[in-house]
Amino acid sequence: MNKNKSGVTPEVLPLTGKSRYKKFAPFSPVSREKFRQLSLEGKAPQPERMGIRCTFYDNAELHKWLADPINYRVEG
Repeated sequence: MNKNKSGVTPEVLPLTGKSRYKKFAPFSPVSREKFRQLSLEGKAPQPERMGIRCTFYDNAELHKWLADPINYRVEG
């Protein structure tokens, strides 16, 4: 297990799978509301709903967006 000097394992966003906003929020350059607006405009990964109160995002798409948030566009 990799730990930093404080003894806490650093958070990382997995390359595959799904994550809720709270999981990738520490890496996001924008607020939750701005991310939602960008998503509606097709400039951020699209949400996947699992019920009324459960929204996930694809980690592979999140990594693409985090690598270049200005030029990211939803494909398709």
